[in-house]
Amino acid sequence: MAPGAWNENVLDYFLNTNQIKTRDGAEIIWYHAANNKSQMKEAIQSAAHMVEADILLCGEEEGNGEPIMAHPPETKSDNTLQAWLNEIVNTKKGIKLDFKSLAAVKPSMMLLEGIKLHQRQPVWINADILPGPNGSNTVVDAKRFLDTVTSFCPDVTLSLGWTTGWQPQQCNKGYSWAMVKEMAQICDALTQPVTFPVRAALVRQSKSELVWLLQKSNRYSLTVWTGRHDKYSIEDLLYLRENFDKKSLCTVYGPSALSRISVIFSLLLLLCSPFSAAVFCSALLLTHTPTLKPVNSLPYILFLIFSNWLLSLSASN
Repeated sequence: MAPGAWNENVLDYFLNTNQIKTRDGAEIIWYHAANNKSQMKEAIQSAAHMVEADILLCGEEEGNGEPIMAHPPETKSDNTLQAWLNEIVNTKKGIKLDFKSLAAVKPSMMLLEGIKLHQRQPVWINADILPGPNGSNTVVDAKRFLDTVTSFCPDVTLSLGWTTGWQPQQCNKGYSWAMVKEMAQICDALTQPVTFPVRAALVRQSKSELVWLLQKSNRYSLTVWTGRHDKYSIEDLLYLRENFDKKSLCTVYGPSALSRISVIFSLLLLLCSPFSAAVFCSALLLTHTPTLKPVNSLPYILFLIFSNWLLSLSASN
């Protein structure tokens, strides 16, 4: 596979372009929902390695619309996929395009195919194709989705997930054997790299099932994401690092998760050196702020206050 191919392993790509230093998925910084023009420009100027955006079909009910960049419940946007691709193609950032319905897939793949000669970044195409734990959203038809994507763009990385939900104050079950075996059956005939987006709060109780799934092929990996209102401990996140190969694990922390991790590590560093803690917090803000969209959560605000206090403390010493 030639360097810069669409299905190049993202760790290899970012290592080869000197954007990360080790083959560790935790090094990759994400920018989420880079949909409207303002968000797109911010993502391009940010330190993010991977840019994720959502695609709908304008006038989807009529079936003859243009792909636009928006996430439900939004149905309008000031940005089209064509304009978005024209901007991103001139960067070294990887791309993840997220589809919530089948209608937008074919016209989007036609646009993507049209810029293939000019684009060298890794491209991930994402959809939730199976119902998962507490999942209530409509799934994208797996066969039609895969047939369409692979017929136009056979060399992308496929990001295939389950619809999920989170029930507070309840025991949330993880990914069952039936769920992972059905996914394995669907992916068995594929030749592309496949990453499975899984919800962080549901991974620990699904270790055996997910390890089994990863062992089915060296083309498989996990992309771990965190829900804004999910409840999980720092131990759960550290558990992922200890029990899964970091080369096949790409961790996408949300605002609350990042804030909790940051505060804990900052407190540990503070015991040794206020200056070290301040530097750590400053570096973390500079490298990870692009992934925190929107950044209006209370933990994140408290983290900002805590970081500023550490900086003032170190300056006075």
